[in-house]
Amino acid sequence: MSEITIYSKPNCVQCNATYQALDRKSISYQVIDLTQDSQALELIKQLGYQQVPVVIAGEQHWSGFRPDMISRLVS
Repeated sequence: MSEITIYSKPNCVQCNATYQALDRKSISYQVIDLTQDSQALELIKQLGYQQVPVVIAGEQHWSGFRPDMISRLVS
């Protein structure tokens, strides 16, 4: 399984839902706070995203809480 990075910000409901879904499936991930990392924020903007969380898992990436995509990480 590829390394998973979640780009988020504090007090983000969809971010928290994403963490909980990954935790339930015992999938490890790294969180990067976009309010603390301007280079990461630039990367996310270059990818065309305007909402958090942005999840990057290997070649795949998406934004928002996506249980369908999280389930695909396990299979």
